[in-house]
Amino acid sequence: MKVLITGATGLIGKVLIEKFFSTGIKVNFLTTKKSKIHSIKGASGFYWSPAKKILDLKCFDGVDSIIHLAGSRISRPWTKSNKKDILSSRVDSTRLLFLSLKNNIESFHIKNIVSASAIGIYPSEFKKTQTEKTNSTPNSFMERVVYAWEKEIENFSSFNIPVAKIRIGLVLSFSGGVLKALKTPTNLGLGTYFGNGEQGQPWIHINDLVEIFFKAYKDNWDGIFNGVAPNPVSQEKLTKTLAKSLKRPFFLPPFPKFLLKRLIGEMSHLVLDSHWVSSKKVLDKGFNFKYENIESAIKDLVKKIDS
Repeated sequence: MKVLITGATGLIGKVLIEKFFSTGIKVNFLTTKKSKIHSIKGASGFYWSPAKKILDLKCFDGVDSIIHLAGSRISRPWTKSNKKDILSSRVDSTRLLFLSLKNNIESFHIKNIVSASAIGIYPSEFKKTQTEKTNSTPNSFMERVVYAWEKEIENFSSFNIPVAKIRIGLVLSFSGGVLKALKTPTNLGLGTYFGNGEQGQPWIHINDLVEIFFKAYKDNWDGIFNGVAPNPVSQEKLTKTLAKSLKRPFFLPPFPKFLLKRLIGEMSHLVLDSHWVSSKKVLDKGFNFKYENIESAIKDLVKKIDS
């Protein structure tokens, strides 16, 4: 068995590749940098450039499934050019994968697709819990990005194969994502939250997320699934739990909403928006979370730093 992974050198991709290796599954991966074609020991790399519509078709040889994780980092200044890249890196890469398969449909035999998506498609709500059935109207920038992204992913359904879209929440890992960003100020005793701190934060331990992707691949999941832990918390709870786990003081007042908006503008939505997202559909698929509460998840990650 063999899978093709995009975004293989990212936070999720690196851990997911190790999961596939541990189960004896071979891995091909796509990279936009020719210098990284041989960067992952044990895997076969192939070049692509979604912007130039270039893809080495040899990447599909012997591949049964595609794990699509590609997408540029959103936690950088939302300049006009960066916003364009955030959108195109997701839409153009997905479209190139689809068209490459469609135009060579007789040559390859892909059985299923598992693609990353994001909980950013949901409207910001402080009390309402969002499920996969929530109607989403693309108003904010992130809502528009994820909406367009998922629209491209849905094209793979025309191949009459299962297509799973995993809407990812805040991925907990000190190798990247929100915890890496919060670790330094928290260690310095400068941890705080933004606005009133009541924003819902649908989080997931990196290992649980990787297991969700693997189960979706193995069991041929089809449809939309929220890749979040069963117990989302407020932003205040998240930041205080991190400080407690790192054994650091937490005394600063919250960072004012108006000041954050003045400093970073539209990008403030990333920390001010509220999402309470359900994982019931994943649980109904028989998935067992190893880290169901925020305390156990952060404690495990801190323990790995100290070991």
